[in-house]
Amino acid sequence: MRITLAVVALLAGFASFDRVSADPYRWCVEYSGRGASNCYFVTLEQCQAAASGNGAICRPNGFYDGRPVTTPGETVGRVRKRS
Repeated sequence: MRITLAVVALLAGFASFDRVSADPYRWCVEYSGRGASNCYFVTLEQCQAAASGNGAICRPNGFYDGRPVTTPGETVGRVRKRS
C-alpha cells in the first residue's frame, strides 16, 4: 500500500511540471530601499503609474515569457442559458 501511494504521489508530481510556466507580465515595479517588487504589469504605463510618487522604478520582468495574459473566464468555455 505504501509503495502504491508513493508511486501515485510521484506521478502526480511529474504531471504538475507541465503546468509550470514563466511569468506572463512584462513589467515590474521595484521599490527602492524596501527590497520589494511587484511584477503584475502588462504595459509600461501601468507600471509607471504604480511607481509614480513611491520612489520606485520600472524594469523589464526577467521571467517574462512573451505569452499574452489570460483570465480564467477566457480559457473556460462559456455556458449558454437555455431560454
